[in-house]
Parts: sequence; C-alpha cells; structure tokens
Amino acid sequence: MAGSGKVTFNSEYLDLPGTKMKLLYESPSVRARRILTCAVVLVLALAPLAGAQGFGARPDAAQAPATRTPRAVAPKDLTGYWESIVTEYWRYRMLVPDKSDYVIIPLNAEGRKVADAWDPAKDKAEGNECKAYGAAAIMQVPGRLHVYWQDDSTLRIDTDSGTQTRSLHFGGSASQTEAPTWQGYSLASWEGMRPESQRAGGGGPLVDPNAGGATGAVGTRVREVTGEVPGYLKVVTTHLRPGYLRKNGVPYGGNATVEEYFDRFTDPYSKETWLVVTTVVTDSQYLMEPSITHAHFKKIPDGSGWDPTPCRADEAR
Repeated sequence: MAGSGKVTFNSEYLDLPGTKMKLLYESPSVRARRILTCAVVLVLALAPLAGAQGFGARPDAAQAPATRTPRAVAPKDLTGYWESIVTEYWRYRMLVPDKSDYVIIPLNAEGRKVADAWDPAKDKAEGNECKAYGAAAIMQVPGRLHVYWQDDSTLRIDTDSGTQTRSLHFGGSASQTEAPTWQGYSLASWEGMRPESQRAGGGGPLVDPNAGGATGAVGTRVREVTGEVPGYLKVVTTHLRPGYLRKNGVPYGGNATVEEYFDRFTDPYSKETWLVVTTVVTDSQYLMEPSITHAHFKKIPDGSGWDPTPCRADEAR
C-alpha cells in the first residue's frame, strides 16, 4: 500500500513507498501461459519441416522406393546370338563317346551300372532321344544360343541343337504341382553386385540415385572394377526329368539340382565378346560329388547361322 512503508507485489507492478515501478517479476500463472503460447507457435512453425523429413511418421507410411525390374538392373547384357566354341572335353562333346566311357564324371556304383546299360536304340524307340538335351547337359551340346527377354522378369534361352527352350524366372518359386520336364524350373538372380558401402581405392562409395537390386532393393549397384563390370547371373534348376550328362548314357536323376553361373566379358585383345557358363550338377542318386563343367560361347552378329535340329540319341548334336 502506498504511504504505508510496506512493499507489495501483484502481477503487473511493484509498489514501493511513494513510487510505482514496472514489474520485472511474473506470477507463476502468467509465466506458464507465456511458455505455453511460445511452445504452440514453435510446434506450428516446425510442423512442415518435420513432415518433409519424415519425423514422427509411421514406418508403414513411408514411401517405399520404386521397384526396378530384373531386366532394368541387369549388370551385363546377356542377350543376343552365341555360338559354342568347344575348348574342353572335345572328344566327349563333338563325338558320341563310347559306351562305358565316363572318365572324369564322378559316378557312383549305381551311376556306372546305368551308364554301362546304355542303349540308344531303346531311347529312340521309347521317345527319349532328348535325354542328353536337358538342363543339366544342354550347354555342353555344340550349337548356338539365342538369349532374349521374354518379359521384364523372364530371360529366355533357345538352343538350335535339340530345339530346346529354357525360361529363367526371376523371383517366385516352382509350384508344388510343377511337372518334371527336360529343362525343369529355373530360378534366376543377379549376383556379385558390389554394395555401395564397399570402398574401392579409398575414394568412398559413389551414390547412384538409380541404383537398386533385382527386386528393387536400395544399396546395390553396378560398379566397374579394373575395366570389367562386376555381376553375373546365377540359375538354379529343379523339377527335372531324368536324363544324361553325356550322349553315351551317363545318368542324372529326377531329384538332381543344376546350379549355373553365366558371365560375359570382352577379350581386350581380340575385342570379341564371350559368354562363359559354369554348370554344377548335384545328384545323390548317381554322383559321388557334384559334376562341374564349363562351356564357352562367342557372340555372333545375328541368327543367320541358326540351324534347328531335333534331339538325336546317336549324334553329337
């Protein structure tokens, strides 16, 4: 109260005897209202920024990267026409080997027994002349390949020897009711892609905004190393009809698994383009260990030399 010699406080002024001064002190209620008002203004100001950066957003609300097709992310172009160049096991591929000549192939006792009983006339009579043209052996048969995309997720291989067609499926799996065939069911995937986080030469990762795996995964990209682009095609084939690893009746069973690796490169001297196919056949029925073979194909300009032939039980192709 003025003139009383007492100091009093209220929410706006400080009263001293004989004077009145502006308050530097706020009551708790006034201070709380002021802090709340500032907080609301700050939240409203930051809301657009927080939304743009995804703060507070639910994981399932985040926009997923667009999925790129296996065709779009192929590290190497395997399409075109290819002609086999026989550089390994010439006498077993360019000629029909003699009966019971199964050197190098790791046959078990049962496998040797079946091979020793080979009868090409019987195969012809029973309509089984394609036994040596199945997925486990077709890359060893001399001839030509035509490789092309049937659609964005299916790579197709046609062979002129035996007039066979293989469909390599990216993603999915074989149906439980899938019937066994000479070419079986092939599941394909691009492998050997270098992760973006892997440093090369100490330069750190190079970020490619268009990078993505065969199923749209972010963080995998094609990256050139010492003049060659990394990456290769892996194919796993199951659901096979029993067939022959060689033309002279060397067998594989219906439960065999065929694992293949397709790689393309260019010879730096001749400038020729090559396709190398490594085939690994695993078969507990007839093999003591996996059988591994290699086939080499040189790229040719077109299909002018294409020569479709039927399956033959007693000829090399």
